[in-house]
This record gives sequence, structure tokens and C-alpha cells, in this order.
Amino acid sequence: MKRTCVLAASLVGFAAAFTPSRSPGAAAQHSSATALNAEMDRRNLISCLTNGALTTAAAVVCTAQEAGAASYSQTYLTEPTEEFKANEERAMAFKREQLKQKQAFNTVLTRLVTESKTEDQLVADLKELKFLTIKSGGLPTGLKKDDLVKQVRSKKAKGFWPTPVEYEYQALIREIAFQQSPNTEKDEANPL
Repeated sequence: MKRTCVLAASLVGFAAAFTPSRSPGAAAQHSSATALNAEMDRRNLISCLTNGALTTAAAVVCTAQEAGAASYSQTYLTEPTEEFKANEERAMAFKREQLKQKQAFNTVLTRLVTESKTEDQLVADLKELKFLTIKSGGLPTGLKKDDLVKQVRSKKAKGFWPTPVEYEYQALIREIAFQQSPNTEKDEANPL
């Protein structure tokens, strides 16, 4: 409807721009092409074009203002919908689960760095970290791989780090990398 009004206003404006003005001397002339050319001198043409353009612009502005006013008249909900409430509940459940997983990771990391002294304790802690990584499908939100690696390397730098512990540490790093980017598709054409 609004597009039709704008189009009609445009056509009216352009039609007014190209119609000859009705001066007293113009009534006696014929409406042939030569009469139109004689009557349309430079000043009349500019006047007609200006009037037509102003008419068109006014119609477009009025229509645009009406359309703008209509788009802002939307009403907002005063109460959240049931779907929104369900999504919020799922988001909160996910956050609670992520906090539990992070707490479990931090407990094992703290035990690895501070309490574990023997080879068996270190291997058990690293295996538990690997199991938690597999169970949660990666690291929980808020725990970065770099932070985990820094804590384990700080323990490694303190001295006692036998070969079986290093194997478990490398297995943990591989598992974290796999969980973060699980490339399960095999490329048969590529031998590498």
C-alpha cells in the first residue's frame, strides 16, 4: 500500500514537471511538439522540474515517516515466555555442570602439583585427568589447556618425573587435543 502511494506521488511529480505551464499566450498555440518546445523555455522547465521534485520528495518523506512510526509501535513482552524460561533453565544447568567439572579438574590438579610424590601417585593423577577429559568431552569452561600445562610443567620442573609419568602426561595432552578437535574422518587419498 505504501509503495503504491510513493509510486503514485512520484508519477504525479514527474508528470507535473513535464507539463507546459498555462500562460495567457499559450492558449492560442497548438499542442504540437513545436508549441511545447516554444513554450518550454529554460525558466519554465527549471520551475516545473523543481516543483515536481519537491512534490515527490514531500510524498516520500511523509510515507517514510509513517513507515518509521509504524515500526516503532511494537509492544514488548512484560513476562518472559515459557520457551525463554526453559532455555534459561538449560543454560543454568549447563553452567552448574561445568562448574562441577572444573572443580573436579582443579581438585586433581592441586593434588598432582602439591601432594603426589611417588611415581604411582603421579601416574594415577594424570590418568584421572585423562579420564575426566574423556568424560566431559574436553576441558570444562574456564579451564584452559595452557593453564593445565603450566601447572603440570611446574611439577615436572621440581625434579622427580620418571618415564611412565611422562608417557601419561603425553597421553593426557594428546587426549585434550583430540577432544578439542576430533578429526574422525580419514582421508584415504592422503598417505600421511
